[in-house]
Amino acid sequence: MELERPKFESVETENLEKWKLIGFGGFGQVFKARHKKWRCDVAIKLPRDADGDIELCEEANHMAQVSFHSSVLRLYGIYSGYPPNGGQKIQLGIVMEFMDRGSVQTLLETLSGPPPYPLAFRLAYEIAQGMNFLHEKGILHHDLKPSNVLLDGDLHAKLADFGLSRVSTSVLMNSKEMSTVKGGTPEYMPPESFDPLYEPVRKFDIYSYGILLWSIICGKKPFPDADPGLVKVRIPKGDRPPCKEIDQTKAEGLRELVGLMERCWDGDPSKRPDFGECDEITKDVFSKHRAGIHHAVGQVMKKLDSQHGNQYPDTCGPPGVNHEMRGQSESNDIVDARTEMQNMQLDHQQSNTSSPSGFTAEMPASNDTLDIPLQQNNVSSSARNLTEHEKAAEFVDRNRKTLIQEVSEVLAIAEELGDLVHPEAYSKIRATRTSRDGMRELFDGPLRSGGRRVKAAFFDALKKHHPDLVERLGG
Repeated sequence: MELERPKFESVETENLEKWKLIGFGGFGQVFKARHKKWRCDVAIKLPRDADGDIELCEEANHMAQVSFHSSVLRLYGIYSGYPPNGGQKIQLGIVMEFMDRGSVQTLLETLSGPPPYPLAFRLAYEIAQGMNFLHEKGILHHDLKPSNVLLDGDLHAKLADFGLSRVSTSVLMNSKEMSTVKGGTPEYMPPESFDPLYEPVRKFDIYSYGILLWSIICGKKPFPDADPGLVKVRIPKGDRPPCKEIDQTKAEGLRELVGLMERCWDGDPSKRPDFGECDEITKDVFSKHRAGIHHAVGQVMKKLDSQHGNQYPDTCGPPGVNHEMRGQSESNDIVDARTEMQNMQLDHQQSNTSSPSGFTAEMPASNDTLDIPLQQNNVSSSARNLTEHEKAAEFVDRNRKTLIQEVSEVLAIAEELGDLVHPEAYSKIRATRTSRDGMRELFDGPLRSGGRRVKAAFFDALKKHHPDLVERLGG
């Protein structure tokens, strides 16, 4: 049966120039390109293969229903043509608005903490506005998190990534279409979603919004050091990100926002508010700080420009892509030294952290919750973490020649590394003719510049894709 394509404006290859890979992930790649006639930059999301065309068209259809809202990423059309390094087959893609300032995730990473309160409160309000619009249009986002909230040139928030979204017919009841929905990001998923028989409803997004609010206010990821398997166990038992570190007296309205996030992540879905109420509360909180927004945005943009050499980061956001874009003007030796120092600082910070998992029980937990030894299921100390990294790095360095010769799943391993592999390096690996050439690119690029952290991640991916080889080499 021929695929029924969405009826959108068609964008052909001859209309585009200056292609640049800016992101990649399990679904495919994202490029930045210049549209010759429109005279503006656009983002183009391409699926990995033809099997992704159906999902891509479904995503475009969902975007088309909501992309005219100011807090939702705008859909321009459907790409059809032969993209760079795309082979001899015509590919379909989604042509979207290009976002100058990356995502909330890249913002928090660049600032190494939360944005000023006026900006944080505006982000909370704009995200609630966009999500309320989605729900009113019957669309469930299903993967709300910092990397899927993009920022324009003035740091206004826009929702992106509709790859997991589905049609919802009511607040508490599911449509048949949603019965096969799987996926999401564990740290942002509600406790009921870890039941294998669970079918997502709108309260799923409300929970995710509560965790997202915490990330914005605290300026970091929830449960940063916890094993994903442990997250899936502890969240249903009542664990949530810690709110004790938030000084609710620091800003007017902060107490109300913390109260809202705690209601959003309530273990009982029926007790969570809807996005209409979230919109009202966040609107009121932001109104108390509206006068300071221009100064706050100016401060943040000045820091972003200084971090990126007075240039916008080439990041745009669709689903599951690598958002980490860093300049490559520094020599490898400088990058090696700087990365190694950062790893040492990270190890030192972890050695002074009392709760390595980042969990705190915000609600009463059953007795069996206390029987799960967090220290044994995760890294218990910086000494152990450092030893594991050192062992992995030593294994990778010692077996470089053999790994280059025998590792065949190079692209899959590069994808496992995610943000640790720069898109330009990934593009080079993908373009190599043989697995040996791909491994050489991996060793000469990410494994050389990334230090112990990347080598440890590479070692973990290697164990997954080549367990026999790792065992034979004594890993």
